[in-house]
Amino acid sequence: MGDYGRPLEFGYFLVPNADDPLLETARAADRAGLDLIGVQDHPYQRRYVDTWTLLSMIAAVTERVRVFPDVASLPLRPPAVLAKAAASLDALSGGRAELGLGAGGFWEAIEAYGGPRRSRGEAADALEEAVTVVREVWSGERNLRFEGDHYHLRGAKAGPVPAHPMELWLGVGGPRGLALAGRSADGWLPSSSWATPDRLPGLHARIDEAASSAGRDPADVRRLYNINGTITDGASEGFLRGPASQWADEVTDLAVGSGMDTFILWAEGDQQTQIRRFAEEVVPVVRAQVAQERGV
Repeated sequence: MGDYGRPLEFGYFLVPNADDPLLETARAADRAGLDLIGVQDHPYQRRYVDTWTLLSMIAAVTERVRVFPDVASLPLRPPAVLAKAAASLDALSGGRAELGLGAGGFWEAIEAYGGPRRSRGEAADALEEAVTVVREVWSGERNLRFEGDHYHLRGAKAGPVPAHPMELWLGVGGPRGLALAGRSADGWLPSSSWATPDRLPGLHARIDEAASSAGRDPADVRRLYNINGTITDGASEGFLRGPASQWADEVTDLAVGSGMDTFILWAEGDQQTQIRRFAEEVVPVVRAQVAQERGV
């Protein structure tokens, strides 16, 4: 663990509250030059619009930013159909979609919406099967076959193929999920609210061990981070709660000391102000400081 040397990217975590100016905020993130917009996926939350519908609208009204579910709720989204939806959005947007995927949580709410209630082991099994199904559906091949305990493909026909090498990022924190990310995913997508910086070394270690055992370079696994906090003009009130200079130093440390390479702003306060300050006052300083630390 440390600095995996990957290129830096920066994004914005959009909460899909139906009463908020969602598309206006997404356009602000696009104009600010951010690389990504992620949208959490909780279909059972009555105050939220549907994540996939919103992602499609965001892609339609923006020009350059890439979009992804942060992360898709697998129990309510069958993986073959989810893979087709993601590939379709990528094709329609000119290669501007990625796929974040999680095993599920809030099981009572999922069950209320018609989804399965799974044990921790069952959820891990289903996620591993889903990764296989998604990869198969993205292949463009015909007569796809896979038999799992939760999902299957029986002579399925894939298509459309994604417009670019679409990445699959897993929002996981348990030992089995981390090992799966190391073996099979393109990225790992935790949040700072639960994967706190002090926990990152141990979590990275599980990914790295699994990647190496599978013959992969651990640096091939992107490390994304939903970072929750507020940029202020006052004194520091803790991690990622303070002035832009503090943010720049802490995000730089996360990149060169804690192995993260992609930072998704999960802001509190006025969203457009936070997006602007992050893009103008934090991102360029982090890029410069990381380049200096890396000697490039």
